[in-house]
Amino acid sequence: MHNFKYSLLTLACLNAQLAFADDIKVEDNIEHISVYEKQNRVVMSSGLATKSNMSLMETPAPVVIIDRELIESQGVNSLQDLVRNVSGLTQAGNNYGIGDNLVIRGLDANYTYDGMYGGAGLGNTFNPTRSLTNVESVEVLKGPATGLYGIGSAGGVINLIEKKPEFNEKHKVGVELGQWDSYALSIDSTNAITDNLAYRVMAKTASSAGFRDLKEDRDEIYTSLKYVFDNKQNIMLSAAYIKDAIAVDSIGHPIRIYDANSVNGLTSDQVTGADLVNDPSGNGLQLSEAQRIELANSLSSSDGLTPYSFGTNGIISPMAKDNEGEELRFKLTHNYFITDDLFLNQQLQYRNYTSSFARQTGAYNYVYSTRSGVINQDPRAPLVEDGVLYPFAARRQEYRQVEADEKSWQYFADLRYDFSVADIDNELLVNANYEDRDIGFKQYSIYDADKVINDSDGNLLYQGTLPYIYDIREPNWPTGNFADYDPLKTSDYNKKVQAWGVGIQHVSYINEALTTRIGVAYNRIKQSYEHLGVDERYSSSRANPTPEANTSDSGLTYNLGATYQPTEDFSIFVNHSKGRTAYSVLGSVSGNEADREDSESLSNDLGFRFKAFDDQLLASIVVFESARTNLEYANPLYEAGVSAEGVVESFYNGKEETKGVELDLNAYLNDKWKINVNGVYQDARDQSNPNSSSFDTRQKGVPYVTASTWVTYYANMFNLPEAVNISGGITFVDNRSTNSSSFSIPDGYVPSYTIYDTAISYTTDKWHMQLNLNNLFNKRYYSKAMFLGGMPGQERNAKLSFSYTL
Repeated sequence: MHNFKYSLLTLACLNAQLAFADDIKVEDNIEHISVYEKQNRVVMSSGLATKSNMSLMETPAPVVIIDRELIESQGVNSLQDLVRNVSGLTQAGNNYGIGDNLVIRGLDANYTYDGMYGGAGLGNTFNPTRSLTNVESVEVLKGPATGLYGIGSAGGVINLIEKKPEFNEKHKVGVELGQWDSYALSIDSTNAITDNLAYRVMAKTASSAGFRDLKEDRDEIYTSLKYVFDNKQNIMLSAAYIKDAIAVDSIGHPIRIYDANSVNGLTSDQVTGADLVNDPSGNGLQLSEAQRIELANSLSSSDGLTPYSFGTNGIISPMAKDNEGEELRFKLTHNYFITDDLFLNQQLQYRNYTSSFARQTGAYNYVYSTRSGVINQDPRAPLVEDGVLYPFAARRQEYRQVEADEKSWQYFADLRYDFSVADIDNELLVNANYEDRDIGFKQYSIYDADKVINDSDGNLLYQGTLPYIYDIREPNWPTGNFADYDPLKTSDYNKKVQAWGVGIQHVSYINEALTTRIGVAYNRIKQSYEHLGVDERYSSSRANPTPEANTSDSGLTYNLGATYQPTEDFSIFVNHSKGRTAYSVLGSVSGNEADREDSESLSNDLGFRFKAFDDQLLASIVVFESARTNLEYANPLYEAGVSAEGVVESFYNGKEETKGVELDLNAYLNDKWKINVNGVYQDARDQSNPNSSSFDTRQKGVPYVTASTWVTYYANMFNLPEAVNISGGITFVDNRSTNSSSFSIPDGYVPSYTIYDTAISYTTDKWHMQLNLNNLFNKRYYSKAMFLGGMPGQERNAKLSFSYTL
């Protein structure tokens, strides 16, 4: 039977570590439970999936937990570095290197801090890079959870549990030194101010010149105050301020654009100059015989398939500017145990995030391709100037300068009632939520001479002035400033997204073996869009501001699940869930029938969990199918300022779907060994052809297979009073597609890789020292798939960390 007395598991997903101060006396018959006060070294409980008093063995949903010990053992500082520890969590494709751009099962992820909005997955537009400085642990819920967490993404929730005030005095200072002139200084202080009031302050400053000169500077401070009224009620006020500047590489190593389908299937190392025929109609670029031979001789076997390697170099222009972000968060949390069986949690948060940067978005090396039936259709063709061919030239360059600001308010209330009927324990959760996001966005663009805009009479309105890059291997960069190249204002708007929802969830522990969960919620989303005008030369029809347009949509979401546990150490669960979110948080709104319905998401899971070694091992295997509908995707035949009036810019009936199976295992095998293992096989597909019912396009950037393991051995050495921790890990990531038929590389991909990492640490009561060595064998690899290329992964590097507890 479940003891519901004053259970705190509801708060684990919203505001972990809510156990009261040790010196506050409570009645003996009152049980306070928190998943972070673990009796086992392996986390066996989480409230993330249900906001319910439920162990993971009973939970009818796929959940993965990364504890602080694993985070520290791997020496990671950012959320992106944790990807290796969760099955199905990968870098997104079409990446431009702006902040965290992660996907769960190939679908967008929702980021939260203790269950509250931590910035949307806004992809390449603007997005923070989240650090782990103030993070105690990370929980990942796979699949939609709109009813519990409001509007969010289809892939699931990445929930960062932040550190909280403690009534026991603790003060720690830390230092980190690493490759590329990297350093960091930190302080973490917590203590009781009075018997009822405790504080915590966490601050860190860090700087790195970065691999490939991708520098990063970050300053952070987190503060919180917790006041305990009595054994039934407490509040906490927390604040966070983060300021960073992170260099942006939006291209990585590009794939040279060579389409074997245009040459009767000949690969790039098979063709000769004679095979690279000119367009017979004379519409495409006409090359001489000598130029075609020169072009063929420039090709290598990987061109048209995988990124062209520059080693540690890249096409990172000095015209690009760091992504300078500034984030401010205030949050008020109230917890009230109204009776032994009735509990209320409320949270109110204000968040402001600003971002500004300038990045490249196009630098394409056209070698040989066909578009609209024309071979080497200019400007999608090799560059020839004054009769000189430049086989490695980059064309159709664009730089975008972005200024963005997002302000958001969010309120959540969860009221939970625990009761028994006919000896069946039940939990009833009633919740309400409100969100208000206000986004201001402005963008300017500059182009090379391939960008030509004419009016309806054919008169030239604009032509880019950026110089071509004649050789991507040794770029000739533009000089001066962004403003020197006649920038066009291409976007300027204010977007508001308001959402509210109410929900009810019932959890029933029917007997010792069977648990059920039924949750239903109603959500309404209102979107407002105010267009503020763009450069008339860029778009005469959008040059003037337009009145604010509004649209709204509503619907039901649900989570249905059941767990059957035939033995104490084995359980089976099924889960079916549906979510809703705004079809585009940043997209325009017309205020008429042109506005489409909100995006919906569906997930089906069949899972198996087992535990062993006296609850020191927990593993899960999940077979899943997840999908998102009603998506916008670009019409490959549309080009702004060039396409005819009847050519639409986008289609809106796209769908993403991923099927697969995933494994996650955490274990303390004995006092000497700890292991983390995870892996996934997934097939992520797009239905991006409105005239086809098949999912024939592989999701960009999402590998079929990933697998990772991290093992720690606690060794007694040299008669030391404490064990030396020796750790090692292996990560495998499969090929990732960069397919793009519109760019004539339908078979492009980023190659698979396997890397090895290791660490050694020693800890006493007062101090901790650790050395991490990453990419042990100095493997050259690509860490993620860019839009049409790959981002080089870091070379072998070391980091030394030291902390001292005062």
